[in-house]
Amino acid sequence: MSRHAHYVPHGVIPAVLLPFADDLSIDEKGFRKHLSDVAATDGLSAITINAHSTEVASCSFDEQRRVLEIAQDEVGGRLPIVNGVWADGSIEAARIARMAEQGGASALLVFPPAPFTLGQTPAMAVEHFKRIADATSLPLIVFQYPLATGQGYPRETLLQMIEAVPTIRAIKDWAGNVPQHEMQVRALQSLKRPVNVLTTHSAWLLSSLVLGCNGLLSGSGSVIPDLQAALFQAVQRNDLAEARRLNDRIYPLARVFYAEPWADMHNRMKEALVLLGRLPRAVVRPPLVKLGRAEIDRIRGALVEAGLLSAKAARDAA
Repeated sequence: MSRHAHYVPHGVIPAVLLPFADDLSIDEKGFRKHLSDVAATDGLSAITINAHSTEVASCSFDEQRRVLEIAQDEVGGRLPIVNGVWADGSIEAARIARMAEQGGASALLVFPPAPFTLGQTPAMAVEHFKRIADATSLPLIVFQYPLATGQGYPRETLLQMIEAVPTIRAIKDWAGNVPQHEMQVRALQSLKRPVNVLTTHSAWLLSSLVLGCNGLLSGSGSVIPDLQAALFQAVQRNDLAEARRLNDRIYPLARVFYAEPWADMHNRMKEALVLLGRLPRAVVRPPLVKLGRAEIDRIRGALVEAGLLSAKAARDAA
């Protein structure tokens, strides 16, 4: 049972990282500290786990349940927890949804099924979300991928899903297309039953937020939750000068975190937390591999440019 009943996904929601030990097991002590560090930030509305940022594709069902247990124990009393639903099939997705509700999650972030890369119909998308909604009463966040991947939902499909499944309360928008993104902000947030748009366009966050998103859900919030919360609040106040100042600090980190290949984005965030002294090591599970020295140096330089690491500390650590 959730400790945060009637939660509607909105505002600033960092997606935390999952530290691993050298033997690739979950580093529970490191994870607890990371959760506590992020949750101590003012201005957050929730925390997301079992998502891209926690390398959910490499985690078993039992590991995902343990991640939720740790998160509930560490921060569940302070903040709602959004639990990812990563599954290729609807039956497994429903199983994860039931587990998450029983474990006290307050909302679910539903990833698109991988088979949709081969093509989808509106009926398939609606059926997938109905299966999940039948398994849980929790509010659902639709993860909207770029349409070019085959896993994104066209406008009419998205509207049919929302009509058929009343527990869809938000989308995590990764459309990657400014006109589509703006259309979704305007269309979904003005529905009779509004659906919040949570941007995950972290590589161009200020540009996205000024379009009117009602929140953001981002893996880079695992490193800069304070800057993201301050930026969101500045945009909400229409304080463009402060928003641009904050964006100038965020930009160097966005540049290095979201470089090609994108699969390494959370790998880079782990290295950033090591450089900041917030994680003891940056271990990722295969097929990801340890970053090279040159890339770690670029991350160090971005932390200095963002004002998160002093030039002296960076030289001493080099």
